[in-house]
Amino acid sequence: MDIVNKRDMEKKGFIDLDVDKSLDIVEEINLMRKQKNAVILAHFYQEGEIQDIADFVGDSLGLSQQAAATQADIILFAGVHFMAETAKILAPDKKVLIPDLQAGCSLADSCPPEDFARFIEKHPGHTVISYVNTTAEIKALTDIVCTSTNALQIVESLPESEKIIFAPDRNLGNYIRSITGRDMIIWDGACHVHEEFSLERILELKSENTDAQIIAHPECEKPILIVADHIGSTTSLLNYTKRDKGKKFIVATESGILHQMRKASPDKVFIPAPPKDSTCACNDCKYMKLISLKKIYNTLKYELPEITLEQDLMDQARGSISRMLEISDRLQL
Repeated sequence: MDIVNKRDMEKKGFIDLDVDKSLDIVEEINLMRKQKNAVILAHFYQEGEIQDIADFVGDSLGLSQQAAATQADIILFAGVHFMAETAKILAPDKKVLIPDLQAGCSLADSCPPEDFARFIEKHPGHTVISYVNTTAEIKALTDIVCTSTNALQIVESLPESEKIIFAPDRNLGNYIRSITGRDMIIWDGACHVHEEFSLERILELKSENTDAQIIAHPECEKPILIVADHIGSTTSLLNYTKRDKGKKFIVATESGILHQMRKASPDKVFIPAPPKDSTCACNDCKYMKLISLKKIYNTLKYELPEITLEQDLMDQARGSISRMLEISDRLQL
């Protein structure tokens, strides 16, 4: 058996060991997860081959709900770091693994905890709503977490007179404020993927595909949202393409979601919205794409890297996530 060099793993953020090419890696992953009572959760932005082996594929809300409900002993999170942290907070008795510790999030990085704490102090008397795309430290400073799926519901669940701090995504915050008219102070953060879409190139695509609808994630900049035929979370975009009679869609979010769209509607055409970089035809999250089948195999085999958090931090952060889940569950009744 290969010996894992933990110091090398900690330096690189993942177990850098070759996998025997004679092995059926998917079969081996399936065998190990049964033996270890492990569940694999994958975000919609993962590569298609990873989505296809996952026990559950979803957006941040769905993945949080699965993490809270699972009976597995091990949660392997094929996603980014804040997602695995959220799973650990919701299931502290489980072993939570992530195939690459370097799989971060530009949006989470845009909201440093020390700066955000000072921001809150400067605006007393506000309810703090933070997007799930944040670190555990930010969640511990937050009253209610939200996702793009339920952000509108969370804001509207509060009294109309409530003053709100919304963090960290300025585009999502401004979009929610434009719909609700609520008194919201918005942190100036953004996602590198959704900020990079080119309005000019999207309109060029539209002129070439006049029968196509533009659908966009609310993390996109306002000009993109203005021209969109439908705005919603990844799950909302997916469901829209399933039920709508249209046959062609220009999709302004991370390109990983197109895998599920094509599986669900093979008779329809899905065109990834292009970024401002004219050399690229689609827009990928560089952090999501750090995860690979090889890393999942090694992570499940050696049960490393593992997400660990201080108990006090988990306890503080859990309240804001639990409140989100309670509101979402209540509104679905």
